[in-house]
Amino acid sequence: LRAASAAADRVAAQLHAGEIPLVGRTEAEVSADIGRRLLAEGHHRVNFAIVAAAANAASPHHEPGPTVIGAGEGVLCDFGGTMAAPDGVGYCSDITRCVWTGGVEPPAEVAEVYAVLHDAQRAACTAATVGTACEDVDAAARTPIAAAGWGERFIHRTGHGIGIEEHEDPYVVAGNRTPLAAGHAFSVEPGIYEPGRWGFRLEDIVVATPTGPEELNRADHTLVPVDA
Repeated sequence: LRAASAAADRVAAQLHAGEIPLVGRTEAEVSADIGRRLLAEGHHRVNFAIVAAAANAASPHHEPGPTVIGAGEGVLCDFGGTMAAPDGVGYCSDITRCVWTGGVEPPAEVAEVYAVLHDAQRAACTAATVGTACEDVDAAARTPIAAAGWGERFIHRTGHGIGIEEHEDPYVVAGNRTPLAAGHAFSVEPGIYEPGRWGFRLEDIVVATPTGPEELNRADHTLVPVDA
């Protein structure tokens, strides 16, 4: 899992560095590009590569399509694949990062929303300790978002387990009282979505350990302005 997450981080770093062209390409073209880069970084299979520009990102599971990405837009990229370990077992990666195109800083409203999202993700990651109920980790993500007035715009669970399957137990969602156990690996991915305008999500894979949460993804967590 660490190796798969590190490989996904390397692709995210390419996105942040402007090495993946965005403006003037379709979402589908960028999705295919990200998939090729996952394979080049050691994955043996691409499981998904969501690319959602501007208002399309308000749909959490948007299918990349013919929309051409423009300058001055938010672009949400959620991607992952499977990497074979030395024992032959495949382990999954899953990461979401957002960028702002055109090489300029995002508008103040967007920057403020993303700051709330970042705080929510940090709170949930910190809360993900052994013995903590899954629903309490979910609540930790929701609290700062609700306090900022965006609670109704966080429209999905905070996370899902990951391992040899891209989605498995434990699910980080309200109503799941299952306590986290050492070795549980799961995503922490709060999102804020404004229909017709934009959507932003921030996702890392976290492992509960006896000494505290281990965050497997280290790629830049900020809303990076890219000139690509």
